[in-house]
Amino acid sequence: MLPFLLYLCLLIFLLCGVVLVIMTLPGLWLMLAAAAMYGWLTHWTYLGAKTLVVLLVLALAGEAIETFSAGAGAKRAGGTRRGFWGALIGGILGGIFLTFVPIIGTLIGVCIGTFLGATAAEILGGQEALQSARIGFGAAKGRLLGTLAKLTLGCVMVVIALGAGLPLGKHKAPAAPRSPTSLATKPGA
Repeated sequence: MLPFLLYLCLLIFLLCGVVLVIMTLPGLWLMLAAAAMYGWLTHWTYLGAKTLVVLLVLALAGEAIETFSAGAGAKRAGGTRRGFWGALIGGILGGIFLTFVPIIGTLIGVCIGTFLGATAAEILGGQEALQSARIGFGAAKGRLLGTLAKLTLGCVMVVIALGAGLPLGKHKAPAAPRSPTSLATKPGA
């Protein structure tokens, strides 16, 4: 019964991680920590090191994609390094100061902050306002797509962790110790 309760806790923490990703918070790391804790508590019977390595790689990929997607979007729209940094800093500040609607508000705040940061940085760098706004839009679009990619990787992590951790049929009972007399009574021994 205990493995099923632990599995239920794993499910709850994984779903909380998905919600945190939507809020542009480090949900992938919560998911990885929950999987590691589940593995440890179940003595690595259901979820092992190979699965944790896969989850770690997915978490790192998700963070990298989300972090650099705004800059890539700004660059595709003709932005400079200044626009990249403006998008990155603006996204962080937007996530902090523009969170006014739970769950979705943070994501919108990050996108608005990314747009404003990239646009302002490009204007300060001498770019004309309309081109700067295009770069800001590209950065915000990139950030949104990066967050959606991170969310997709988070959903993949949920499926992998739940599939690997399912406590059915994997538990092996310890083998009964063999006595020296049982070895001698076997035919051909």
